[in-house]
Amino acid sequence: MRELSLNVMDIAQNSITAKASLISLTMREDTARGALELVIEDNGCGMDAETLARVQSPFFSTRTTRSIGMGIPLFRMACEQTGGSFTLTSEKGRGTVVRAIFNTGHIDMTPPGNMSETVLLLITCNPALDFVYTRARDGACFTLDTRELREILGEDVSLSSPDMVGWMREFLAEQEQAL
Repeated sequence: MRELSLNVMDIAQNSITAKASLISLTMREDTARGALELVIEDNGCGMDAETLARVQSPFFSTRTTRSIGMGIPLFRMACEQTGGSFTLTSEKGRGTVVRAIFNTGHIDMTPPGNMSETVLLLITCNPALDFVYTRARDGACFTLDTRELREILGEDVSLSSPDMVGWMREFLAEQEQAL
């Protein structure tokens, strides 16, 4: 994929398919170390040990429409080609955690893309689900948590309403700028 945000979108979609009600996306940058960590965590149905081992192969998919699943293998390859590290953990009935650490100074580093817009799209297309987006750079950090928004706004306000989409877009842009 051309941007890491597209990989994150694909993996988050896997979480949605796995019936997750809460998906956490974390992007941490340490510019002094030249490291970027991306973590996607969900409370979906999880995977048994056999599926967990097979899901990292491009020739495996849980979809019935095709037998090829490239999301996890491409994300892992993007990470490892920078000399980074990749872990995938899951437990049946408890959820899944995907963690990738990239060396940002490597010539093969895939651009991060616009993670804020990816998160916004995930939230607005899945207004019944909860998302926690944490963005950190060199010790500074912000979080957008849809559970907090629902608590403040009440259940009558849809997170996919034009006013909310505009507010979240502005919030994310301001917070990103502050980092």
